[in-house]
Amino acid sequence: MRKLLIVFFLGYCSCAAAQRDTVLLSPAARDTVKLTSYAVRYDPRKAILYAAVLPGLGQVYTKKYWKLSLVYGGLGATAYAINFYQDGYRKYRGELFYNLENGLSSPSAVNPNVRFTTAQLRTITDRFRRERDFMIIIMLGVYVLQMVDAHVDAHLKEFDLNPNLQVRVEPAFSNELLTGRMGGLSLKIRF
Repeated sequence: MRKLLIVFFLGYCSCAAAQRDTVLLSPAARDTVKLTSYAVRYDPRKAILYAAVLPGLGQVYTKKYWKLSLVYGGLGATAYAINFYQDGYRKYRGELFYNLENGLSSPSAVNPNVRFTTAQLRTITDRFRRERDFMIIIMLGVYVLQMVDAHVDAHLKEFDLNPNLQVRVEPAFSNELLTGRMGGLSLKIRF
């Protein structure tokens, strides 16, 4: 029984090797050309990795250069807002500390520098801090959104559009028994 299994195994291995050799040596295999897909050049994993390392690099990788202005515009605008609210927070927090250190801690005590009461300074300080934190969250959202955009663009490079696709807006008229004559616009999509 053992000799039969060994003979069967050796016969199977030699058949597999013979088939492999015939495929490699066949003239049809030598004449074929390996085609690379357009989508292979744009790997979605690479695009999201590039976008994570440096914002906008994923858009450069997928050759969507016009999106760089959107990415850096969004990041720059949120960075400006964060700086604005941080400066206001520091200024009014300093004035609030001035009130607390100089015995003006009652809610109705007025700060001589900015003419706000202590209660108003607490409210203003909290508002500036809250807006700064919100802008930080928005900046993180812009960062994640540009990563997702690069990933989706890399995926859509392999999507083939039908050249016969047409979208038209045409006038439409109907004459029905209950409603009478009606006119309007219809959106027609043809594949």
